[in-house]
Amino acid sequence: MNQVSTVVADPRSVDQAIASRFSARAFLPRPVERRTLEDILAVASRAPSGTNTQPWRVYVLQGASRDTLVDKVCAAHDAIRANPQLAAEYREEYDYYPEKWVSPYIDRRRENGWGLYGLLGITKGDKDRMHAQHQRNYRFFDAPVGLMFTLDRIMGRGSLVDYGMFLQSIMVAARARGLHTCPQAAWNGFARIILPHIGAGADEMLVCGMALGWADESAPVNGFHTPREPVERFARWLE
Repeated sequence: MNQVSTVVADPRSVDQAIASRFSARAFLPRPVERRTLEDILAVASRAPSGTNTQPWRVYVLQGASRDTLVDKVCAAHDAIRANPQLAAEYREEYDYYPEKWVSPYIDRRRENGWGLYGLLGITKGDKDRMHAQHQRNYRFFDAPVGLMFTLDRIMGRGSLVDYGMFLQSIMVAARARGLHTCPQAAWNGFARIILPHIGAGADEMLVCGMALGWADESAPVNGFHTPREPVERFARWLE
């Protein structure tokens, strides 16, 4: 393929693949063929990275490896609920979220959280159902494929920018094949369980996880789609 002269024959399909991406939170048990996963990762590998470092490492979990990891992390999640002091043993290696929330980010976060819980009928203070819903993350929302992404600790913060472009490329390539995804930072605190399980080296840091599969179109939770700010709110035109 000549990257310079290639013409995108149907730009609308590209737009639709991007615009129809959302964080699916309910999947069907229908398997995804390995060849399809390989194709998605091969396309995504064309994502840009500083000086072509390509800092991504991907671990694909299916079958027993997926199920065993789910059991391990769900058990740890339950243990923390029973004894909150255990949370100190599970720390994210990098700050995904800010230490102090300010507007407008805290407003959007709250809108997102209560919009989702409201759709599911989970009321404020219902700790049992909140815990169960949060634990759905650690079950990959029943997706048959779980992805774990790591980064060599020697790399700089700019590699996380590269990683974002790689992750988006995976999600868009998945949409082009009728699949859905859910990128998940929720796994990060359990890196001490995840990294040994996937066979990652001591030099690797967990970036995030991702659920991938066929979305359950009948699940009400998949009707939850977050709003976006209009272009005029976040773009400034300089002439």
